Amino acid sequence: MDGSDLYNASRASSSLRRNSSSIWRNNTMEVFSRSSRDEDDEEALKWAALEKLPTYNRLKKGLLMGSHGAADEIDIDNIGFQERKNLLERLVRVAEEDNEKFLLKLKDRIDKVGIDLPTIEVRFEHLNVDAEAYVGSRALPTFINFIVNVLEGFLSYIHVLPNRKKHLSILHDVSGIIKPSRMTLLLGPPSSGKTSLLLALAGKLDPDLKVSGRVTYNGHSLHEFVPQRTAAYISQHDVHIGEMTVRETLAFSARCQGVGSRYDMLAELSRREKAANIKPDPDIDVYMKQQHEGQEASVVTDYIVKVLGLEVCADTMVGDEMLRGISGGQRKRVTTGEMLVGPAKALFMDEISTGLDSSTTFQIVNSLKAICPHSPRNCCHLSAAAGT
Repeated sequence: MDGSDLYNASRASSSLRRNSSSIWRNNTMEVFSRSSRDEDDEEALKWAALEKLPTYNRLKKGLLMGSHGAADEIDIDNIGFQERKNLLERLVRVAEEDNEKFLLKLKDRIDKVGIDLPTIEVRFEHLNVDAEAYVGSRALPTFINFIVNVLEGFLSYIHVLPNRKKHLSILHDVSGIIKPSRMTLLLGPPSSGKTSLLLALAGKLDPDLKVSGRVTYNGHSLHEFVPQRTAAYISQHDVHIGEMTVRETLAFSARCQGVGSRYDMLAELSRREKAANIKPDPDIDVYMKQQHEGQEASVVTDYIVKVLGLEVCADTMVGDEMLRGISGGQRKRVTTGEMLVGPAKALFMDEISTGLDSSTTFQIVNSLKAICPHSPRNCCHLSAAAGT
């Protein structure tokens, strides 16, 4: 065999190898593409089966990505801890980076079907809060003062003795507007009436105080509805059940507060999506359906735990004066989280940054800043901090 024959044989062998390699690659890509199409078709069939269910049953079912990579039909009431963890990991991997993207996905789903969520505008006009109290040594909580105060109160009531209590003005002619879906920062020196203003706006002032002026929610006075169902006051005092863990505390708070109007909104959202033949993101769908269930443990609670940076102590007891538990800064975040898991649309936060370092405070405020404009809850937040 001469040199030209060897050269031709070598070229033929090389061409054969290239062709076989190209055929293998094409076949492999076709197999993977066909597999992906089959999975999409299977997921579409499962979703079509869910769409045929009545609205009530449809809100109890969802499609959740399993460990094998395919979407499985699941019961919203029976999602395990590991499944919730994987779901939250896909939705919000890093709270500082992914939280706003996640909230935008929630908002986009609602906007697609043209649902306008109700917002709240809080107005207070010529608000006055006055009190009558003993001052000086008479204000000390002693047994003698208690007896004397009771006797003087009775004699003053029957107009035998004049009232010796001093008149104190806490708030005088205060007016303002809290716009919806915004954060409003209230600054003032100590004893300037910040807490009293927050309590007045939340409808939780002490009945012994004299209040005049007008506080309205979207033009409705506080006596026209139950403000406690719409607004939540977050106290500067951390009062918790020490024997409960952080996760249990937030879950218990969520169940006590209920779901508000979220179920009606989700039912309407589901009906409109079905009519418009819109298939939502399965993970977003499962998250929103868990919002209205009021379960003992839900992905919503896990989300608040992650956003507030409480994952490291989620299963640690809160503790109290007699029981060692989480730190003071973590306890302050638990106090904030107790109200965030509820359906309240107006949150009045009283010095939530007390005892927190600047980094943690920035993380919480940044999370609230993302929630205000993008959250389906349309919250307006008022935070009070000690002024300088």
